[in-house]
Amino acid sequence: MTVTAMKAIEVAKKVVNNQPLFILDVRNGDAFADWKIEGGNIQYLNIPYFDLLDGVEEVVSELPTDRDILVVCAKEGSSVMVAEMLSEEGVSAAYLEGGMKAWSEHLEPVKVGDLSNGGELYQFVRLGKGCLSYMAISEGEAAVIDATRMATAFLEFAQEKGATIKHVFDTHLHADHISGGRAIAEATGATYYLPAKDAEGVVFDYAALENGLEVAIGSSQLEIEALYSPGHTIGSTSFIVDKKYLMTGDILFIDSIGRPDLAGLAEDWVGDLRESLYSRYQELADELIVLPAHFMIIDELNEDGSVAKKLSDLFKENHGLNIADEQEFRDMVTKNLPPQPNAYQDIRKTNMGQITPDEEIQREMEIGPNRCAVR
Repeated sequence: MTVTAMKAIEVAKKVVNNQPLFILDVRNGDAFADWKIEGGNIQYLNIPYFDLLDGVEEVVSELPTDRDILVVCAKEGSSVMVAEMLSEEGVSAAYLEGGMKAWSEHLEPVKVGDLSNGGELYQFVRLGKGCLSYMAISEGEAAVIDATRMATAFLEFAQEKGATIKHVFDTHLHADHISGGRAIAEATGATYYLPAKDAEGVVFDYAALENGLEVAIGSSQLEIEALYSPGHTIGSTSFIVDKKYLMTGDILFIDSIGRPDLAGLAEDWVGDLRESLYSRYQELADELIVLPAHFMIIDELNEDGSVAKKLSDLFKENHGLNIADEQEFRDMVTKNLPPQPNAYQDIRKTNMGQITPDEEIQREMEIGPNRCAVR
């Protein structure tokens, strides 16, 4: 049988469309337990590659006959060999082209909705990392928010839409992934905005992102307004787009809230976090659609593949927004923190411009799940 490659984009379509898939993951057990391809209709079997060197005969009986089989490893090589071994046993199996590294980098553009005067808002879903980026387009101009380091994807998408990128924003100095904001700004001549309070140690020029800043795109001047909302970082800033969408960065997620400790200041910033969530956000319109910078689990995706929910629904359903006692909130936030993101200190330094690792090192730095939320 012929061994075929399955691209990350094909896997993404299966995940978003809830199509059946069986994954034979041949990475070590700890790597699989920490991070894997998630989907509501995916079945898994994890057997390390080294346990299959003597043959796959015993594995064949554990494989289904009624769904596609995909062999997955870190970089591709081991999965190709296992897929070939399965083929020799009469089992048709594909391998993930580029391995989990390719899965980590794939961006799935999803239209979130329409904006005023024919504008459109798109969410770029990074399924393998849980990152969410945005592009607002209006009358041939675009603004990008919380771009990942795969800058080319945003540049090509804007070109496809016939739009020129005029503004690039980061809601905060990211610690779990490398920002593509500066690269996009440099490639397009756009203005790059970063919260001034997060910019201590930054070694490049930027436009200060301050509370109340308003920018506009298109001749009809579609509004993007900045709302200071500290707590995840001291400079964390949200955006209200077209008076309809609330981009919350890493302050508020669909099923959780942001962690305040990635600069080692959980006790100092937990009060800011509560103030942002329980005061600043409470004053906003209930009908705003919340668009976070990350999602935690695949179940947060809507049927169309987007991650979005009304602010009023989150005030009812999100546990992090419903803790009346302040001390209980503090304890929940500061004593319930997951492990730090992989290489987060080096990621912060990269986003400050203090170090410039090559592309392969940047890939390695980002490998693994996002850990921006309180559990």
